[in-house]
Amino acid sequence: MTTPPWNRQRPSGMPSHRYTDVYSRVQIPLTDTERQWPSRRLTAAPLWVPVDLRDGNQALAEPMDPERKRRFFELMVRMGYTEIEVGYPSASQTDYDFVRLIADTDIAPDDVTIVVFTPARRDLIERTVQSIRGIRNDVVIHLYTATAPAWRNTVLGKSRDELRELILAGGQDVLELAGDLPNVRFEFSPEVFTLTEPDYVLEICDAMTALWDASPERPVILNLPATVEIATPNVYADQIEYMHTRLARRDGVILSVHPHNDRGTGVACAELAVLAGAQRVEGCIFGNGERTGNVDLATLALNLHAQGVDPMVDFSDINEIRRTVEYCNRIEVHPRHPYVGDLVHTAFSGTHQDAIKKGFAEHRARAAEEGCDESEIAWRVPYLPIDPADIGRSYDAVIRVNSQSGKGGVAYLLQTEHGVELPRRLQIDFSRHVQRHTDASGGEVTADDIWAIFADAYLPDTNDARVRVGTVRVDEASTDVVIQVEGHEYRSSHAGVGPVDAVVRALADAGIEVEILSLHQSSLRSGADAEALSIVEYRGPDGPAWTAGRDGSVLTATVDAVARAANAIAARAVGAS
Repeated sequence: MTTPPWNRQRPSGMPSHRYTDVYSRVQIPLTDTERQWPSRRLTAAPLWVPVDLRDGNQALAEPMDPERKRRFFELMVRMGYTEIEVGYPSASQTDYDFVRLIADTDIAPDDVTIVVFTPARRDLIERTVQSIRGIRNDVVIHLYTATAPAWRNTVLGKSRDELRELILAGGQDVLELAGDLPNVRFEFSPEVFTLTEPDYVLEICDAMTALWDASPERPVILNLPATVEIATPNVYADQIEYMHTRLARRDGVILSVHPHNDRGTGVACAELAVLAGAQRVEGCIFGNGERTGNVDLATLALNLHAQGVDPMVDFSDINEIRRTVEYCNRIEVHPRHPYVGDLVHTAFSGTHQDAIKKGFAEHRARAAEEGCDESEIAWRVPYLPIDPADIGRSYDAVIRVNSQSGKGGVAYLLQTEHGVELPRRLQIDFSRHVQRHTDASGGEVTADDIWAIFADAYLPDTNDARVRVGTVRVDEASTDVVIQVEGHEYRSSHAGVGPVDAVVRALADAGIEVEILSLHQSSLRSGADAEALSIVEYRGPDGPAWTAGRDGSVLTATVDAVARAANAIAARAVGAS
């Protein structure tokens, strides 16, 4: 059978046969009846644990100095994180000194739990326990050992039984050295959990909770990391649910996850893991970490916010959060990064801009109709999953203009930045001017650029104008108009009509026919110094055309707009002759 054209693909030539899927390496004995996570919903935030100061820090080309570490820690405290992994005190003097800073100062509020990280080696555990002595806060000692076959065999050179004994010996050392400290709890991570045999990791975890006497009063954290992301997120969810439903002392266990992002699905893995029974998520605020990074806590939290669930962490000033994280990590956040990137609340496409503009208008109208603040109205603006104002963003950046933009975006920026509300037909005409500019420049234009294009198109300089309206004097009986055309002066008086009609008739008397099709007026600025902008649609030689006038007086602005229309008609007539 011939392959239809819409389904034709050429082999890539890449050596994909060298790799096997996770199902062939890790069999997850979870039945369809046991699998409950697909039907669950996220209704509450898990316990968040940022690991930027340890896992994120060790992934930096230039690890944080003490000043940057402290600034990052204080940011996380202000945001509301109540459990923070602060370092790997046995690995570097900087990390050790930072833990001692917490012990010796009050930079950590009483309700913040401090987490420190150590491998299962007695001398390193001793150094870790030494670092936390004197800390008044609750403390978690996080013990880890790699458990997956490739790590057991290649890195550690241990059998399953030998590795089990090594891990339990480390757990015993932690218990011996810190078990008497009432403010200390324990955490264990079977590193590379996702590639470890399910029965083996369950055996080790149960042994650790028994050793540490896990109970609801002093729970043990079992952290199940996707150290290397190796499968689709549903597989990770199955692995978590397998552990969640089989762990001994389950009521004495806080089940935690630590997804990495090697496949680009760390966020999905974390969300499905919580559906599968995880209660705690470790990650970095904007996803920094080894290789492609740790799971992104900002995205996870704001995904919950977008679904009406309180994320329990404050991202209301996301620009300041980003500035601090960029300063501490010395890594810029990508402009398309979810929620925080410079461009994520930005629309260049004309159809998107039009929908957003209409959505904002409808949102404001509903708020006015119900007599309440806009922040109290259910959010349903097209293309924007959350209100940018929720995270401290202004509407200014939502619509930006380049060669892909349409009339809606252009009109929106003129209205929000300069107070100019364009009639719909003028939006169409003006967008062509902007399009020509962006096509020529190849770049983005700002609101000020758009105003300059508007002024050039509809408020051209009149120093060399052929037609001038000299005087318009209005009294109860009539309107007197003085017109100058090519230096010749024409005076006329018009009774029974308004001043604009009087100017049009005066121009006709001077031999220039101007037919006004519509007149629109707005204010360029609010307050006492506001300027009037009058926009005139007139019938030009090639059909409807537009011009404008600007002045502190509405009448003068309108007369100037009519005069510009007359000059355009006169110039065309001279050119034709």
